[in-house]
Amino acid sequence: MNYIVFDLEWNQSPGGRFRENPKIPFEILEIGAVKLNGRRKMVDEFHETIKPLVYTRMNRYTQKVVHMDMKDLKDSRTFTPVAKSFLKWCGRNPVFVTWGPSDLFELQRNLEYYHIEHRFPQPFLYIDLQKIYSLGYLDGKKRPALHEAVEAMEIPQDRPFHAAFDDAWYTAQIMQKMEGIKPLLGYKSVDYYRLPEKKEEEFTLNFKTYSKFVSMLYPDKDAAMKEASVTDLRCNRCGKPLEIKIDWFSGAGGTMYYALCECPKHGPVKGKIRLRKGPGEEVYVVKTIKAATEEDVQDIEERKHQAQERRHKRAEKEKARRKAKKAALAEEKKLQQKARISQQKARRSRTKKPDTSPKGPKKGD
Repeated sequence: MNYIVFDLEWNQSPGGRFRENPKIPFEILEIGAVKLNGRRKMVDEFHETIKPLVYTRMNRYTQKVVHMDMKDLKDSRTFTPVAKSFLKWCGRNPVFVTWGPSDLFELQRNLEYYHIEHRFPQPFLYIDLQKIYSLGYLDGKKRPALHEAVEAMEIPQDRPFHAAFDDAWYTAQIMQKMEGIKPLLGYKSVDYYRLPEKKEEEFTLNFKTYSKFVSMLYPDKDAAMKEASVTDLRCNRCGKPLEIKIDWFSGAGGTMYYALCECPKHGPVKGKIRLRKGPGEEVYVVKTIKAATEEDVQDIEERKHQAQERRHKRAEKEKARRKAKKAALAEEKKLQQKARISQQKARRSRTKKPDTSPKGPKKGD
């Protein structure tokens, strides 16, 4: 088994989002990679720049970050031969390692755009070393920039950042230098470029401290939250159904749902659903189940209280809106009735015959 530690640099539409090709919003310009063996020893390198075919002018923001210009790429090969060389160089059943989740996603999008066949597994697991570093050295939630980790680990900064091969080299250095990394490498990340296409392909991954469920695409969040596979709550350690203490409720943004449960054997368990946007208006679900600490229990109880307050405020606001609408309709009806009475009086006034009889004394009086 080999680790492929890689990084990409890409360009985007110089004319902004309105002029981008939606099938390839980011066009890869450079692939840099380091191959490590199972003992994390460096055994090979890969580096090649790419002549672009979609965006042939550099985006001004990209230009400020990457260390290249279009004139540097005019003699490079195009993406198809470079990508094929890279995939062949990776070998069979490699474990991809990246700093963050975006590189693997964009690699697959570019491969699909150029109709290049690849045999990545499903589900596609990889090592996000940015996450692993956070688990080992930070709080597991922060996602530090590459240069921050390099500086913290006192790795000599004798190469530039934001160059594909150099960033891959730095990432490999971090992976080699991290103490106690072996247990953490089991916490692989899931690539979401290719999602389950049908119910039977939905999957659950069980890690040491949590489980992760990934769904197929659904038309909207309401459709997703009606599915039993989405809302099912089972202990990540023993797999048994959980006793629900606080059922699923939505957070402030409406894309996160939380639940609090109890396992008879393992104690408090928390559930979290993240609704993610897929192609078009569709959504898919990433659900995690893990043991809950006292702090987690308090946090979910507080979130539930806040959700109830939000619902109460919405209900009061809706009640006030309906009351105001009812009052406005009553006032409008009153004004219409008043207008009708005025119109009726005016019509009667116009149709009343004038009195033409003499007003003075009669003759002979």
